Amino acid sequence: MPTKIIMPQLGESVVEGTISKWFKNEGDAVEEMESLLEVNTDKVDSEIPSPAGGTLLKIVVPEGETVNAGTIIAWVGQPGEEIPGGGDGPAEQVEEAAPEVSDPGAAKSAEAISETVTSPVQSALTGQPPDGPTARPAAPAAGRSREMGFISPIVARLAQEHDVDLTQVPGTGEGGRITKKDVLAYVEQRSSEQAQPVSADPWDTPADGDLFRPTEMVFAKGRPEAGGRSETVQEPKPQAAQVETPAQGQVIPHSSMRRRIAEHMVVSKRTSPHVTTVMEANLQRVIAHYNANKEAFRRDGARLTYTSYFVAAAVQALRDFPLVNSSWTDEGVLVHPRVNLGVAVSLGDDGLIVPVIKGAETLSLLGLSRAVADLAARARGRKLNPDEVRDGTFSITNHGISGSLFATPVINQPQCGILGVGAIQKRVVVIEDPAGGDTIAIRPMVYLSLTFDHRILDGAMADGFLARVVELLENWQ
Repeated sequence: MPTKIIMPQLGESVVEGTISKWFKNEGDAVEEMESLLEVNTDKVDSEIPSPAGGTLLKIVVPEGETVNAGTIIAWVGQPGEEIPGGGDGPAEQVEEAAPEVSDPGAAKSAEAISETVTSPVQSALTGQPPDGPTARPAAPAAGRSREMGFISPIVARLAQEHDVDLTQVPGTGEGGRITKKDVLAYVEQRSSEQAQPVSADPWDTPADGDLFRPTEMVFAKGRPEAGGRSETVQEPKPQAAQVETPAQGQVIPHSSMRRRIAEHMVVSKRTSPHVTTVMEANLQRVIAHYNANKEAFRRDGARLTYTSYFVAAAVQALRDFPLVNSSWTDEGVLVHPRVNLGVAVSLGDDGLIVPVIKGAETLSLLGLSRAVADLAARARGRKLNPDEVRDGTFSITNHGISGSLFATPVINQPQCGILGVGAIQKRVVVIEDPAGGDTIAIRPMVYLSLTFDHRILDGAMADGFLARVVELLENWQ
């Protein structure tokens, strides 16, 4: 009997994964526990071993597809063995695959995932809100539609957010399955169609007295009387620029991580009204503390960096301004009780990843230094676990490493804000002495930018938070 290869649940809160690469082709020999494929979850790549030896009989889910944990993605067995049901059609859900799951806890987790996504999926298909968080219709089965095949949780969530009837969305996935890209393309097309201007009589003035806004250029000898005729000349509509494909050039295929980054950035800009405020800080005391303590930290097994100070200052400021450590929901603003701080780490040409320091408010400068160094090293070594890049409540990006003075980072959804740290530069500044006199001096200065969700924060609170970060850095003890 062939063995089912099932999409594993690679973290407590991970409900789906994207197959980034198959290491074997159909018909290739596979040894037990040999790496069979690579799965990407939130920009973390994990190699999945084969649970059995034999031959890769069939690949059900190709590279680039995203499926739920518990979904059958391939079959391994002996040459000539018959795959149940031919292995064709939509991938089975975890309820059908439960007997093959070796870990009972994983089976229960996958079953719970299937139950929780039933309501939003059915709501997206029917256009009706779910009756409750556990509402489950009798048919079709959880997470599926007889007409459209499997609907992933992220597709259902996007459909609800943008009020999309999925029956109107053409699917480009395996077997016509609707993907996240299909929903976003449909939303963009619908928005462009709704933005088309409607022609109207330019002489008509709204009843409320507002000035009319002509949509056409009108050349007439006077206002036309009833039954008369005016000469109307429409402005030529600009034609879309015709972009010719160059004869020479190289197309670099999108990596799985680059696609994920693009999706996250587009969704974030469409979700939150971004506003950025910028302040500068004098790091004279921070640098003095760093020079005096870096050797002591090294003896304690920690690498002290300037990033550690920015993290520590941000954590304290988040405790002083808890609304910044929050997320927007339809019911209200969700203020998080813990500070789970994400620190962006550059992976060079491969993109960016944001590992999260969980419970950062409980750590000292020494503890934060250890956490930052550990997560950064394992991120660059591709050794992070999926749960270590999830559930962040606020983020920091140190773009100054590459010489950037200040930037306007994009919010890491569903967080409220992100702190950008620029390059540290010695600049000429004016220092005011206690007697009120002014002195020109050279000081190590840094620009700090806070990009925040204007639905949650107004300028005064955002500036108050950023000013607190500046205060902590300038008066470091």
